[in-house]
Amino acid sequence: MLAQRIDALVRELLPAGKKNGADWRCGSLAGEKGGSLAVKLSGQNTGNWTDHATGEFGDALDLVSACLTRGNSREAYRWAHHWLGLGDMGQIEIHRAHLIAEKPKRDEVADEIEGRRRAFRMWLDAAPVTDGSPVLSYLMGRGIDLSVFGRVSRSLRFSPAHYCNEVRAPLPAMLAAFSDLSGAHVATHQTWLEQDASGQWIKARLDVPKKIRGRCHGASIRLRNGASGSKLRDALPGEMILIGEGIETCLSVAVFCPEFRVLAAGSLGNMATIDLPDHVRRVTLLADNDDKDAAKRGLDRAVEYHLSQGREVRVARPPRGKDFNDAIR
Repeated sequence: MLAQRIDALVRELLPAGKKNGADWRCGSLAGEKGGSLAVKLSGQNTGNWTDHATGEFGDALDLVSACLTRGNSREAYRWAHHWLGLGDMGQIEIHRAHLIAEKPKRDEVADEIEGRRRAFRMWLDAAPVTDGSPVLSYLMGRGIDLSVFGRVSRSLRFSPAHYCNEVRAPLPAMLAAFSDLSGAHVATHQTWLEQDASGQWIKARLDVPKKIRGRCHGASIRLRNGASGSKLRDALPGEMILIGEGIETCLSVAVFCPEFRVLAAGSLGNMATIDLPDHVRRVTLLADNDDKDAAKRGLDRAVEYHLSQGREVRVARPPRGKDFNDAIR
């Protein structure tokens, strides 16, 4: 029922946010302006939300709990019951409400399969990155010269006309494949591009120039296989694996440290979910120089997750600038 009235709910709980495509966007659960927190207003999983800075997520009732009751689910339910104007529900109405609430869960598997299919199709419709590609120009403008590798990672592709919901028109875009531990394509990362006055390719000047299509939880963008050159599932037991947030940050490290395997999580929250082979025991997290509380919580979650998997965990920070791409430039 909360999901059916999600438009009104987000305006009450997160009034400083704004609509962006199919999402309501704001900075965090505190409700300030920004784009890290996204609440689905329509389509698949309406009412679900994710804070990409901290990795927190949930449904509409969880949103009430996180915003108003400090995680107290019972109090959140009482508030929602009153807000929906339900009054004293009889047993039949309670049963009916439960059936309505269970339907999205029954549809979740089908929705995820469809999301994967669409994400894979958009990636296949794009072209591999070859000499002269705008992707190489964009990355070179960020100080990233992929020629040192001899070839570009097959996880990256370019689309000259990739639909952008924000402007309701196709724009050029760099696409990247999220793969799970088995190697299956589960989601697609989208970075829209444009040319500046000099003709240099840059990140498109949009409110949200990057988006992920599909469920990337536990998956990663494989940018560099390191000295072994093996697939992730065949990583050597003593190998150090580097995990960062953004594609540009991770490629910045990869070009200067090509001996390491480098994975991009796509978001700080996903750094705390990436699945690695059980025999992998050494991880370095590529952190930004960010003093915001949300960033600190997100990094702490990532450290705690990999420690809980029995791994040695190190944190690397850029010597200058906000991230490693700032550092190499």
